[in-house]
Amino acid sequence: MTNDDGINSPGLLALARSLARIGEVSVMAPEREQSGVGHAITLQKPLRINEVKLDAPVQVSYATNGTPADCVILALDGELPIPDMVVAGINAGANLAEEILYSGTVSAAMEGTLRGITSFAMSVNAHRYCIFEPAAEFAARVAGRLAETGLPKDTFLNVNLPNLAADELGPAVLTRLGRRTYQNILERRVDPRGKPYYWFSGNPLEQDASEGTDIGAVVAGNISVTPVHFDLTSHGAVAELAELLDGLVE
Repeated sequence: MTNDDGINSPGLLALARSLARIGEVSVMAPEREQSGVGHAITLQKPLRINEVKLDAPVQVSYATNGTPADCVILALDGELPIPDMVVAGINAGANLAEEILYSGTVSAAMEGTLRGITSFAMSVNAHRYCIFEPAAEFAARVAGRLAETGLPKDTFLNVNLPNLAADELGPAVLTRLGRRTYQNILERRVDPRGKPYYWFSGNPLEQDASEGTDIGAVVAGNISVTPVHFDLTSHGAVAELAELLDGLVE
């Protein structure tokens, strides 16, 4: 298990308790929040790990000064046994549509998949007053099924839940990524010493939240399960580009 909210996040703890009921759980998570770091790996500083105690029946748990992707690499290439599965989350805040490109949680699942390990990411669509228990229970069900079936090659699951109690949740549905861009706001501020600094914020602009998308499913109260593949090639554009770039490429 890993995440991008940090070793002390309540989502991680809820997930660890749930998964520990069906298997042996080891944790390697960032020592602090790493939201928005994407698939970054650390090259310019040494990485350290420290064993920590979690209030959950895990085999071992470590915190590191690295990113979520670093956590997976440290777990797989370090001193931990090679796991059967990588589970990332539970993230406070949904990871929908283009957000998966920025998410450290989703990138951790992708790193596991790159290493040939069955992986999935879990997120809840809220940043405050998160209801993690339904997501934790569903994660255990997903893990149990994937332990039996595995996933298609080079594919992982991105799972998002509305922030609802279990009896209010709709069924889980297979979805595709929607489209969501952000109206970014770059705010310039001045610190007490008179020096400027900048703060990013933004509001999501839904471009495709139709039926069948991950956004549409979560808005409707359903659990969204999206299969994600890391091949970013625009296969549908190959023929068009062959014509546009005629004489430039073979």
